[in-house]
Amino acid sequence: MMAGWRPQRAIRGRCSRTVGARMSLYAGSMRSITVLDAPSNLGLRAPAPGLVPGCYKLAGALRDQRLLDRLGAHDGGVVVPPRYDIRGWRPGDGVLNADALATYTRRLAERVNVVLDNAGFLMLLGGDCSILFGAALALRRRGRYGIAYLDGSIDFRHTGNSTHVGASAGEGTAIVTGRGQPDIADIDGLAPYCREDDLVVLGVRDYDDHLNEVRGLGITVHTAPEIIAEGPVLVGDRVAQGLAGCDGYFVHLDADVLDPAVMPAADAPDPGGLDHPHLVELLRPLLANPACVGLEVTIYDPDLDPDGRYAAALVDTLVDALRS
Repeated sequence: MMAGWRPQRAIRGRCSRTVGARMSLYAGSMRSITVLDAPSNLGLRAPAPGLVPGCYKLAGALRDQRLLDRLGAHDGGVVVPPRYDIRGWRPGDGVLNADALATYTRRLAERVNVVLDNAGFLMLLGGDCSILFGAALALRRRGRYGIAYLDGSIDFRHTGNSTHVGASAGEGTAIVTGRGQPDIADIDGLAPYCREDDLVVLGVRDYDDHLNEVRGLGITVHTAPEIIAEGPVLVGDRVAQGLAGCDGYFVHLDADVLDPAVMPAADAPDPGGLDHPHLVELLRPLLANPACVGLEVTIYDPDLDPDGRYAAALVDTLVDALRS
């Protein structure tokens, strides 16, 4: 057991009751889904002085592409974030928007739990990657849950490997594994929200600065070239089977897991990513497993997609991935 892991309550037996309670979600051609908007950009740096990151428009852009209609999804509403305000912040001051982010993480966790209490499959529409903290906190309160982290970057910056932290979207895996400011990473004394051996990182580039550090900690990483070489379906199925040993698991999807040739409308696109067919094949077994409780979508920026073509392609991929 990882040092620092403190169960809030006795953990239920591995997945047997959890899976049984969710089997009804698999009737029909697609799952019963509740879409909840989390349009927060609190975890990103400003793209330019005086501007705010445009990914807070992600949910609206995907809804405009008829995402809910095509999924037959329930509308779970929106958790409105506090104002993005980094005036006066300087490197070394800690996490950007820290007070607002801590407040939002708590509020989002409460709403996520409402959806999960109603036995719904959650689709959380960001926003940036920091919305994961709300989902992870909610799941930590429920038991031991894994995370499949699909992202172009490992997002493992923390004070142990960097001279300073700042944009928490680049610190996602570090924070959920207990590395970070306590007001964000250890809410209610529940750090870590996810154990290192219950975290799997998928789709990162093989030149990521933190690749060796993360693998050295025993965290499983499948780079984009490795996924393509082995086959996305095989990788996705193996990860799903492994994470199903927890009480359940959650899927984080950052749009920059896709190659910028097919998804340039992301905060920090890097070459060497997956294409849409690869992503569909990887997601299908992850989302189809009864242990999967939800999916979040982050970092797509409508400001970089004026005619909506990349939003349309992303919605096609999500719908295809959720088909049984």
